[in-house]
Amino acid sequence: MNAMEQWSFPPRFDADYVPSAGSRYWFPVRETMPPAERERAILERLQRLTRYAYDTSPFYRRKWDEAGFHPDHLRSLEDFESKVPVITKKDLRESQSRVPPFGDYLCVPPDEVHHIHGTSGTTGRPTAFAIGRGDWESVANAHARIMWGMGIRPGDIVFVAAIFSLYMGSWGALSGAERLRAKAFPFGAGAQGMTARAAMWLDLTKPAALYATPSFALHLSEVARHEGYDPRAFGLKTMFFSGEPGASVPGVRDRLEAAYGAHVVDCGSMAEMTPFMHVSGTAETSGMLCWQDIVYTEVCDPKTYVRVPYGERGTPVYTHLERTSQPMIRLASGDLTLWENGPNPCARTYPRLPQGIFGRIDDMFTIRGENVYPSEVDAVLNTLPGYGGEHRIVITREGAMDELVIRIEIAPEHHARGADAHVALRDEAARKLQKMLGLRSKLEIVEPGTFPRTDFKARRVVDDREVFRAMNARLGQ
Repeated sequence: MNAMEQWSFPPRFDADYVPSAGSRYWFPVRETMPPAERERAILERLQRLTRYAYDTSPFYRRKWDEAGFHPDHLRSLEDFESKVPVITKKDLRESQSRVPPFGDYLCVPPDEVHHIHGTSGTTGRPTAFAIGRGDWESVANAHARIMWGMGIRPGDIVFVAAIFSLYMGSWGALSGAERLRAKAFPFGAGAQGMTARAAMWLDLTKPAALYATPSFALHLSEVARHEGYDPRAFGLKTMFFSGEPGASVPGVRDRLEAAYGAHVVDCGSMAEMTPFMHVSGTAETSGMLCWQDIVYTEVCDPKTYVRVPYGERGTPVYTHLERTSQPMIRLASGDLTLWENGPNPCARTYPRLPQGIFGRIDDMFTIRGENVYPSEVDAVLNTLPGYGGEHRIVITREGAMDELVIRIEIAPEHHARGADAHVALRDEAARKLQKMLGLRSKLEIVEPGTFPRTDFKARRVVDDREVFRAMNARLGQ
């Protein structure tokens, strides 16, 4: 194998290729090459990609003409980052509104579309994801390669405990497991009673790996214990997560590892960027690596979209390097992260997001001049021994500044100890939250089981003035 191990555009992969069992890497050259050498190859790919998109997509041709960019102008990565305008989810929705259902950024004939997924559309027009047959094979190869880096091997049972619907996460994990020659178990999630059945099947099959959202995995561990199972006895070696922040949050990650005795891997960016695992940890490296030869990732200032130096925070901007249908070229994610560029424990020479993706910038709220991210609250609460696994952040935007109450569910064994345990949890939470957030918040300790658990992504922020007023009055009493 040569030429950067199946590096071509359009991508062509050997469907029979699997590394030797003892190899740490799927593609040793691509994953460990000097970054400058990889960047030269990425530049050549971007030159081909932009020419391809300009010739096949009215969306990109119009966008770039308006910005004064032409593929012939692309002579360096600096040119790409400074001359190619970003695109947003709003641009994609408008394109699909003009040219339904897939938009005029579909760069292949409609009869080449192999998979259709999309957003739910619960808050507006849904976005349709059209993935060509060749691209679906590329997604499977990319995910298999990254899952190999997590330590998953052919023959391992991979238990996919996520909803099989429009959601791309479950399907992407399934495609990777199948290409890896693993025993794919598409269990799903969401139906009534399914979590208890998941515990039964995990105990029966003893899979090597599980894919889910962090919220569901924590819920599953509670249900499993209630059903009489010890989650550590499931024998899981690797658990990989996407869909929400958590697997890179120390408190959440520690709870997952303690519950199951498995190695926790954080992965995943956006459904639009499938193969979404292009940011992912490995068996040796925590946080997320930016697998730059699959999707070229920049971390940029959220206002100017100028790349920020390593060691600073910004928003990821993504560009597909192996997609021909609906390729995203400088898609602004709207998320927040911090990146570094140094030696990785797995020896892969990619930039790293040591704390994963914090969450969406839109999720941030300001309390008395301090910026607060829900993942920061999650991180604190998950370190508290008396924390019962769920909470709600209630905010109001009435008046000059936001106000905040955090409702915290107490663990059953602590609840049984009486009022002193409630006071102790409240005081410890208040102290640690003030240290993390730089502000005081009002806290309410509630009984176990107060908040519903989820089979999907957790929604813990409530922006509701009436709820806030009621709780504020109750706390005042």
